[in-house]
Amino acid sequence: MKKHLITGITGQDGIFLVEKILTEEPNSKIIGISRKENLKSFYSNLKSLDLNNFKNLYIYNLDLTNFDDTCYFLKKNSPDYIYNLSGPSSPYESLSFPEKYKLIITIFDNLTKASIKNNLFPNFFQASSSEMFKDSEGQNLNEFSSFEPNSPYSKFKYQNHKKVLELRTNYEWQIISGIMFNHESEFRKENYLFRKIIDSAYKIKKGELNNLTVGSLEYTRDWSFAGDISNAIYAITNNGSHESYVVGSGQGNTIERLIDIVFDFFNLDYKSFVNVDNSILRKGDPKHIVADPSRVMDELMWKPKISFETLIKRCIDLRI
Repeated sequence: MKKHLITGITGQDGIFLVEKILTEEPNSKIIGISRKENLKSFYSNLKSLDLNNFKNLYIYNLDLTNFDDTCYFLKKNSPDYIYNLSGPSSPYESLSFPEKYKLIITIFDNLTKASIKNNLFPNFFQASSSEMFKDSEGQNLNEFSSFEPNSPYSKFKYQNHKKVLELRTNYEWQIISGIMFNHESEFRKENYLFRKIIDSAYKIKKGELNNLTVGSLEYTRDWSFAGDISNAIYAITNNGSHESYVVGSGQGNTIERLIDIVFDFFNLDYKSFVNVDNSILRKGDPKHIVADPSRVMDELMWKPKISFETLIKRCIDLRI
């Protein structure tokens, strides 16, 4: 029985990764790590994806910032695969609480050092971020594009990204950095722009909100469906042959187009309700962040199945 260890399993990526593993390997064991005490919503989300057989799914409450506990846990469970999806994930929040975001470094270090100490070298996926990239001035970004992280979140992600390259070389380890671009789903939390726009349009339609303020309409981002991204994570971890992969749709959409589609769904003219306040933008934030996922598409035959428009409708359907 193969053993898949997923940190941050209750997040949207973890939920869809569980779906992928249970579909492809129903007899494999999934070991999830979560700091949440109440897992009711997690199992409810899995059931909403028509998953009902959880006999090989085990969730543990483990403090990954404690090296000794992490070391013991890995020795006891000896996973064949580790998907490190844990840690805080908001670049904006990291500007106000940089100390909190050092957990990104601590968790990665504990997992990798504990693996080495136990002489365990499972296939290891490290969740990296497109936030690490330098402003591309309109060019799509691939594995060879330049990095210039400009938030505590992206700086810590970049440190881990560099460590992946070192560990892969020093130990001949199948450890891979997946540089993931924006991805969304019905399980996304409300403090992210995608969900914020949908929730605001819904409240405006109901008369509970007067307007929505955003920092820009021109910014272009590569928004994909989290389920498609998790499929790529699975393919990369199992069959990837490089040290890093860019994971995104390769299609850019402006914030204005996102808003227009969402508000149109609610029969609203967004121009009557949306305000732009450039002062809320992060300093140095690139205007164009879009993936060039040629490597993962060509090598692993992966491509997103859900379009931008279908993704929006999927998220709206759950909200209403």
